[in-house]
Amino acid sequence: MSQPTPYVLVLYYSRHGATAKMARLIAEGIERGGLEARIRTVPEVSPENRASSPTVPASGAVYCTEDDLRQCAALVLGSPTRFGNMAAPLKYFIDGTSSLWLAGNLVDKPAAVFTSTASLHGGQESTLLSMQLPLMHHGMVLVGLPYTNSELTETRGGGTPYGASHHAGVDGARALDNHESALCRSLGQRIAMLTRKLHAGAAHVKS
Repeated sequence: MSQPTPYVLVLYYSRHGATAKMARLIAEGIERGGLEARIRTVPEVSPENRASSPTVPASGAVYCTEDDLRQCAALVLGSPTRFGNMAAPLKYFIDGTSSLWLAGNLVDKPAAVFTSTASLHGGQESTLLSMQLPLMHHGMVLVGLPYTNSELTETRGGGTPYGASHHAGVDGARALDNHESALCRSLGQRIAMLTRKLHAGAAHVKS
C-alpha cells in the first residue's frame, strides 16, 4: 500500500485578516520547499453555551478536523495576539486535542508558530512562546527562524527567532512589509525542508 503524500498543516485563527494573509505566505514557502500546504482555520467561540458556528465557514479556509491534525507531517500554528497570548478560538481547539496527545499522534513532527499584533510591542514574543507550550506537550519538534535570515536584523516591523510575526497597526490596516513577508515564506520553506529530511531519514531507517 502506498504511503499518503505528506503535507504541512497551516492552522490559524484570524479575526481581521492579517493572520490569514500570513498563513498564505507561509503556505507559499512550504510549497517552495517541496511539500503540500494544507490551510485550515477554527471556528469562533461564544460566551453563549448553546451557540454554534456553521459547519462550513462562509469564506476562506475550511475548519480543521482532528484527522487533518492527526495525519499531518508537520504543523504551523498561527494566531493574533490577545493580551500576550493566543486567541481563545485557537486555544479552545488545541485544548480539545487530548486524544491525539494520548495516542502520541504528533510526537516527533516539526512545528512552528506565527502571530500578528496591533502594536509593535504588543506581546508578539510571549504569544509565540505560549503557542509553543502545547506543541511541546504533544512531543513536537519546534522550528524557529535562524539569524541567517538577514530580515531578522533589518526588520522595522515584525520578525522574531521564535516564529514569524507582523505588526498590523491599531486599526489593522498596516500591510505586511517586505521583511515580514520574507520571514513568513522562510519559515514555511524551512519547516518543509526539515520535514522532508525527517521523512527521508525515517524511510532510510525502515529500509
